[in-house]
Amino acid sequence: MPPAVRKAALTLHIISSVGWLGAVAAFLVLAVTGLAATDPQLVRAVYVGMNLIGWAVIFPLSLASLVSGIIQGLGTVWGLLRHYWVLIKLIITAVATALLLVHLQPVTAMAEMSLAADLAPSDMTGMRVQLVFDACAAILALLVTSVLSVYKPRGLTRHGQKVLDKQAQIRPPKGANA
Repeated sequence: MPPAVRKAALTLHIISSVGWLGAVAAFLVLAVTGLAATDPQLVRAVYVGMNLIGWAVIFPLSLASLVSGIIQGLGTVWGLLRHYWVLIKLIITAVATALLLVHLQPVTAMAEMSLAADLAPSDMTGMRVQLVFDACAAILALLVTSVLSVYKPRGLTRHGQKVLDKQAQIRPPKGANA
């Protein structure tokens, strides 16, 4: 991948990943507010806002992060399946994106319920707690992927070791006359 394209893809990946984390943090603040609030208008605004942020911001950013990460993996020396840290990031991002689609269903349901009638503080408590828990889990997963990106722990997958072995067979040893 040419350096300019690689840098553009990396920039997109960083922006979408950081944006995803920030949007989930905002979502968590709204989820906690929705759990603790007693004012029906505030509760309505919170769940409608969560639904909007979920579908219009978090989901597109999760897809952008996943796609740009795959492009980075395929277009750089790190590869997509060569290093455990890249593979773990890919799995976490793919699972988080899939779970996000599942998680957004109750968010939409809460938004619709709050628009249909005022929710009392004791209404839908289980779902309200679940929304807080899910947002916390998402933040943890996104923080793990961020840490993996910075620290890049060593370790090749079997595929990565095979690629390395093939490269060693093709290249003559240093100092050998050809």
